[in-house]
Amino acid sequence: MNADKPCVVLVDDEERILRSLSLLLRSRYEVLATTNPVQVLDWVRSRPVHVVVSDQRMPTINGVDLLRQIRDHSPRSMRLLLTGYADLAAVEAAVNEGEIFRFLEKPWDALKLQDTIADAARIAQDEFARLTPPATPVTPAREPVREITFAPVLVLDEDPLSVTVVRELLPPGSLVVPATSVEAALARIEQQEYGVILAELRHSSDDVIGALKLLKQASPRTLAIACSSLRDGRLLIDLINQGQVFRFLPKPLSRELLRRALQAALERHRELRHEPHRLRRHVVEAPREVSLSSRVLDYLRRIRDQARLRA
Repeated sequence: MNADKPCVVLVDDEERILRSLSLLLRSRYEVLATTNPVQVLDWVRSRPVHVVVSDQRMPTINGVDLLRQIRDHSPRSMRLLLTGYADLAAVEAAVNEGEIFRFLEKPWDALKLQDTIADAARIAQDEFARLTPPATPVTPAREPVREITFAPVLVLDEDPLSVTVVRELLPPGSLVVPATSVEAALARIEQQEYGVILAELRHSSDDVIGALKLLKQASPRTLAIACSSLRDGRLLIDLINQGQVFRFLPKPLSRELLRRALQAALERHRELRHEPHRLRRHVVEAPREVSLSSRVLDYLRRIRDQARLRA
């Protein structure tokens, strides 16, 4: 174990891939490479592992399932999925279950891959450094039970039924605000912070996808749940890498999946308010091909400035 270097674990069923990646990374990291996913789980249970880069297609377990288990055993480890194709089911599972940091594509761009792993390693090093030995437990004084309140939820959808469903799924008294355009949604976010935005990607006139990508840069604490009947793995990969979308739900919406996604997003938002250092996990790549009006960009600039003041 080299305490001076971050530990990067590589798992792929192809030895040649492991050799190529190891050669690329070993000067900067302690690299552990294996074709055996079970070995990876042993490593993350027994020692700090800063970054895991997993192939998706492996014979014994797919990459998404492995990264989900790693998240459960070592939540501070940054998880990256290496894939040579845009398998929609795998992409959806990666965002909804594995909560991966980035997709890395085969064949990879060496510089981009190195930059991405470097970003992930810095974030993980910071989180592992914050670990402290557990203190001697102290019995706290009994306090009155307080009802947990969540941040407001914004629903960006031209279909009013979506707002109705969200209101039915959240506890009574929850603030759920509708918006039928990107400009209306951003005007509301400028006025107050929203914990979650549920956004339909299809819109009659607006670039919702581009707005979500830039919104994550402007207001990183706002968790985005994207929903759509669109079935495009490439688009969703970009939304993860460039917008850190928290969940993706296909339409028509499953009420139970939506309920769980809203609950998880609101709880994550509350965690981010109390542990702002975790916002580093929501750093995104610079978005490409975003077409937004100057008015929308002005809203985003003001939202970004307000988010910096709150931080």
